[in-house]
Amino acid sequence: MLFSSMTFLYVFLPIVCTLYLISKKEFHNLILLIASIIFYAWGEPKYLSIMLLTILVNFFGAKFIDSFKSEGKNAKIPLILTICTNLGFLIYFKYFNFLIENFNGIFHSHIHLLNIVMPIGISFYIFQALAYVIDVYRDECKVQNDIYKLALYICLFPQLIAGPIIKYHDIAEQIDNRDINFDKVCLGVKRFIIGLSKKMLIANTMGVVADKIFVQDPSTFSHFTAWLGAIAYSFQLFFDFSGYSDMAIGLGLIFGFRFLENFNYPYISKSITEFWRRWHISLSTWFKEYVYFSLGGNRCSKLKTLRNLGIVFLLTGIWHGATWNFVIWGLWHGFFIILEKVINIKEFEQKYTKWLVKFFQHCYCILIFVIGWVMFRADNMGYAWKYLLNMFGILKVQSNKIFYAMPYYIDTFEIIIIIAAILCSVPLFNKMLEVKNKAAKIFINIWLLTLLILSTATIASNTYNPFIYFRF
Repeated sequence: MLFSSMTFLYVFLPIVCTLYLISKKEFHNLILLIASIIFYAWGEPKYLSIMLLTILVNFFGAKFIDSFKSEGKNAKIPLILTICTNLGFLIYFKYFNFLIENFNGIFHSHIHLLNIVMPIGISFYIFQALAYVIDVYRDECKVQNDIYKLALYICLFPQLIAGPIIKYHDIAEQIDNRDINFDKVCLGVKRFIIGLSKKMLIANTMGVVADKIFVQDPSTFSHFTAWLGAIAYSFQLFFDFSGYSDMAIGLGLIFGFRFLENFNYPYISKSITEFWRRWHISLSTWFKEYVYFSLGGNRCSKLKTLRNLGIVFLLTGIWHGATWNFVIWGLWHGFFIILEKVINIKEFEQKYTKWLVKFFQHCYCILIFVIGWVMFRADNMGYAWKYLLNMFGILKVQSNKIFYAMPYYIDTFEIIIIIAAILCSVPLFNKMLEVKNKAAKIFINIWLLTLLILSTATIASNTYNPFIYFRF
């Protein structure tokens, strides 16, 4: 089920909210658990068993870890077995055919690919399950003896499909004890509307522009068009994913949960290091806490620290998908993270504070992540390479090969949306929901209601509008 669907907005969510708000506190977790199972099974009932099996594996895995620790045994054994089982699910459904394809390519074998369809959200709920068992092993949280509460943590519907990735130690207290009040529910509804409008009004509009361009051979459009496609996709991806995160955080507030922020205006960054502190924060902190620190972090030699960073960004690329595009995209970001570490970007920023230097730093960062998004969007690296050559004027494009003029790709409305995307990418409106002035509050509420009506109208006119990160 999609957040951006009429069924969810005007049937599922009102029913769940009504049942939740009128029921006693002791039934809240049960209502959310049943709602989460229905939400996931709505589109993919046959893959519900995989998620339920994940819950069982991690429930008993954590119990064994806790038991081994209390008896003075080596708890690494059940930890490793549980981690391997989780990764086994992920590798089979997400990477098995990719591994076979590459094996066939290297050894010229003819092993047949399997007809495997990846369950929606598996990358997210597997990472949450891993966070739980590792937290138990590290004594950062107590083992959960109620399987229904653990199930709620893993499959809580507001963030089940596309994050943010919630670490168990951040939410354990809230599963047992949380409060709901009128102000929190209102704030949650407003945050949800903002996320919905990001998705429907900005991301989907930018997606139309990007799709028109990326579907064509790069030799059939101009260099300006290539840049337009890359910029449009950059906005599409940001507003699509941050919009989902806003909706998830808003829904969490409605049900009494406080999820950590997942985006903090990443497009204002002045370095790739800063970019990853602002982009998909839940994923980057997950890798930092459970991979980077486990490898030694920066508590070892400089060479090993750089190695650890390289491994983290290699895995970040692999996490996003089973193609070489994502692997190279991860390494691309990792290269610049390592470069900034070598030149000590923090010291550089402190030394050079003039606005002109900051401007060039910002331009550098934009250039790096936009190039990265081309790799992210392209179907294969051959297409990505050709597209990038076009962007930088290296690919020779003959005028008689250009199929469409610029008005085909972008019209006046889409230009207005690009301007809106630019304005919403910077923290001009970040305190909008915190205003105290009554007149300003009324204006903001009217504006949010207008956005909801416009978003609903857009949903009604589109048959299918999935979120980009559903495929991860």
